[in-house]
Amino acid sequence: MGEFAGWAYATAVAKRNQRYDMGLGIVRLDRPVVSIGNLSVGGTGKSPMVAWTLDRLIEMGRRPCVAMRGYRPRRVGTKRVSDEAEEYARRYAGRVPVVAQPKRVEGLQALFATAEGAKVNAVVLDDGFQHRKIARACDIVLVDATRDPFNDRPLPAGWLREPVRALSRATAVVLTHAEAVSAEKLQELERRVAQVTGGPPIAVARHSWTALNIMEKGSSRSEPVSWLSGRRAFLACAIGNPGAMMSQARSHSTLVGAMLRRDHDPFKPKTVARIVSHAQRLGAAVILCTRKDWTKLSDTLPALWNGPIAVPELAMSFDRGEAELLAHVRSAMTRGV
Repeated sequence: MGEFAGWAYATAVAKRNQRYDMGLGIVRLDRPVVSIGNLSVGGTGKSPMVAWTLDRLIEMGRRPCVAMRGYRPRRVGTKRVSDEAEEYARRYAGRVPVVAQPKRVEGLQALFATAEGAKVNAVVLDDGFQHRKIARACDIVLVDATRDPFNDRPLPAGWLREPVRALSRATAVVLTHAEAVSAEKLQELERRVAQVTGGPPIAVARHSWTALNIMEKGSSRSEPVSWLSGRRAFLACAIGNPGAMMSQARSHSTLVGAMLRRDHDPFKPKTVARIVSHAQRLGAAVILCTRKDWTKLSDTLPALWNGPIAVPELAMSFDRGEAELLAHVRSAMTRGV
């Protein structure tokens, strides 16, 4: 049954892509678009790569915006916001407009019609590889080294949104989470990517914690990652592929337990109460969570947990290829639309 469902899904995706390959239904915006995406469901390091791209565009003197679907929005006051959109809004504090809605073309056009949007001269699509309705100047696709797409299957039997051959559509492939696999595994992935795309990945990247934001007793402070050393920690996490987060938590703390929820889980009050109960039972001294998850936990977790909550700052660094990737993005800006 699973094999048939996977075949049916792949067939539907192929038909949809055939229309776009023919140029049907594609909208061309009047400013250059950079797409950051992946083949699989879940975390491949997409948010840090989007942030890296936005930062580089700002350094070039561009005024970018970021557009995303806004998956599983929750109500905050009178608005509905997604955790990812809220995180970008926090990080860029008004410097980068955020469009978060399923109909991204309509959202972007509405933004461009405003005084703020009129200044935007570059668009970054978060999770844009399958969102082919918007034409893009470059298509950067991330491949998570910890979740080999060449040993995976299409949804619902596996995690792939598209077959691996779709990588041939990318203008650049970046291997992520290099810190979590062996050099031999990376080399094998590079070889297999080259077989599909005609060339090796443009870059190999890794993720690391650069600092900790500690929330405690109604205030926050910054601490080095070494602050966790020797501390018993409990991890609360709701991201697509938590393996890398788990690995980092184990390397920096004494990880005594974890509650892993599905991607974009809203962390309802009952769930938060269970997190605190498990952390207390296991003798945890600190609760760890991602920045994305903290946007949902900040209203409920501090009321139940008396101890510190640590939110790591995550950054992307490159083993190789950063200059080449930067040149690729810069070239996309000059190619325009």
